[in-house]
Amino acid sequence: LSSPLLSQLLAGSVVLFSIGCFFLRRRTKKTYNTFLAENVGVEITCVESLQFDLGTIEAATNNFSDDNKIGKGGFGTVYKGTLYNGQEIAVKRLSKSSGQGAEEFKNEVMLVAKLQHKNLVRLLGFCLEGHEKILVYEYVPNSSLDYILFDTERLRQLDWLTCYKIIGGIARWLLYLHEDSRLRIIHRDLKASNVLLDGNMNPKISDFGMARIFVMDQTQGNTSRIVGT
Repeated sequence: LSSPLLSQLLAGSVVLFSIGCFFLRRRTKKTYNTFLAENVGVEITCVESLQFDLGTIEAATNNFSDDNKIGKGGFGTVYKGTLYNGQEIAVKRLSKSSGQGAEEFKNEVMLVAKLQHKNLVRLLGFCLEGHEKILVYEYVPNSSLDYILFDTERLRQLDWLTCYKIIGGIARWLLYLHEDSRLRIIHRDLKASNVLLDGNMNPKISDFGMARIFVMDQTQGNTSRIVGT
């Protein structure tokens, strides 16, 4: 092949490759949005604003390094991460082997779009890419309440005023969920490890994977399996 013809073929290949990547990305993004819109009930505009790409999360957590691991539960592992802008985050990577992971993922994404309370840990976004289901939260520096309760040294942080603040925050949050939010929600897994503490020892409740949504006049419900702790 002559040099000009070869150049034209190479240029054409690059153009076709770029077009293919563009449509693949659009198709993948549409898949994310369709999954969440159909299965979670969150509006597309809201969904797009919450999406993180996997590369950003891998960079923030040093590719899910063990050094960044800050917790592990029945649904997966939690890592501390730092975004490009310096913001610290907590990344929950749902276990691929957990049969309940997909349900938890849908619950968390749906509820974050509908709930706002100062004692609720804030969900910043999510990643749904390949087999990965990842939730990105605000980072809460003082770990969880159980971490303090069962550590003799740390237990000294819990003077009466601090205990009163934590108890009051949890009570306000429960009242909000049961009576004052747009949805009536039963958490079903409220325990010390799901009570996170911010820099001022204010409680932030996490983990809505087991939550059940009731209609406003509903007072009873049935479940087909045992959940929670």
